[in-house]
Amino acid sequence: MELQEVMALDKEYFMGVFGDRLPVMFSHGEGCTLYDSTGKAYTDFLAGIAVNSLGYNHKAFCDAMCEQVRNVMHYSNYFYNEPQAQLAKKLCENANMEKVFFSNSGAEANEGAIKLARMYYYKKGQQKYTIITATNSFHGRTLAAAFATGQPKYHEPYQPVVPSFEYVPFNDLDALKATITDTTCAVMLELIQGEGGVIVADQSYIDGVVKLCKENDILLILDEVQTGMGRTGKLFCYMNYGVDPDIATTAKALGNGMPIGAIMTKTHISEAFSPGDHGSTFGGNSLACCAGNAVLKEMIDNGLIEKGAKMGEYLKEQLEVLAKKHSDICLEVRGKGLLLGMEMNSSIMPADIKKAALKKGYIITTAGTNALRFVPPLIIEKKHIDGLMVCLDEIFSAL
Repeated sequence: MELQEVMALDKEYFMGVFGDRLPVMFSHGEGCTLYDSTGKAYTDFLAGIAVNSLGYNHKAFCDAMCEQVRNVMHYSNYFYNEPQAQLAKKLCENANMEKVFFSNSGAEANEGAIKLARMYYYKKGQQKYTIITATNSFHGRTLAAAFATGQPKYHEPYQPVVPSFEYVPFNDLDALKATITDTTCAVMLELIQGEGGVIVADQSYIDGVVKLCKENDILLILDEVQTGMGRTGKLFCYMNYGVDPDIATTAKALGNGMPIGAIMTKTHISEAFSPGDHGSTFGGNSLACCAGNAVLKEMIDNGLIEKGAKMGEYLKEQLEVLAKKHSDICLEVRGKGLLLGMEMNSSIMPADIKKAALKKGYIITTAGTNALRFVPPLIIEKKHIDGLMVCLDEIFSAL
């Protein structure tokens, strides 16, 4: 079908939650390159929003998935599942966790983490149910995850509120300390607020959060949906901080495009979930877990995390050079690994830069109110980064 035909069908039949999409339709990809329906090539610095860390048409990944499709894709969690057991073992061993539950998405993983934290204290007979999250955070679009998100625009249409969430400024330890009460069961944070503008947690702040949680018998939940799976130079971002959360969630790049999420925790916390307390029809099915196993093999066994970390350093260096050259419009480069943001001054519309880059064959995105965001596949190479710098330099020079 031609692009205009698909656009017409989309307008007629698809709910308008995405508004007018960018007028491009991709037919296939190879490595870090996507090709649209006219054959035009685009270098991808979006990776399906931090999902496609192996890029496109990755041979080992595709071979594993094709073999699994021919064997069996799904047969329910009533039965034992070899790919699921293998993936659970691999995740726990490499994340310093002891138990895992698989979901279909990051929002579902966060929803499950919220349930687990509240259930943990309920089973102990304690009235602890309030969860503290950060302003400007983003935890997903299910109802509880939306109210866990510290942005009023995600709450207002869905009143009355889902109790009980409290919101405090990010990187403000005093505000967090003042909000803790006898009913607080968990603190839930992103270590880098991706959707919020690529805002990085300070080491001293996270150290203080860990201390407060231990002193007050509060669980620490770290949302690694976007920051996990090698994105920040380590398998999980909390490894950059030297902390050990009680519960962590992940998704996005775990499946390299196949929907899968995970809740990871310690054994004594996981035991709060008795049979029937939580579940999923599709979560952790054979095909999704095959994808996760193939991804972890590339990341852990074949050195992709280390390669991505080196490319993250190079990308940040080049963005900083570009920001210095255009200091009248570029205020700051921040982030870790291959999750980087460039804050623009208030006179610049990042969405306009995104559209201009797309016309030049580069896919980037925005974050927060005034930042560009760069989350390419972990297989990105210097030549791709150098090309993006030329593209952005031209765009900035024309502003």
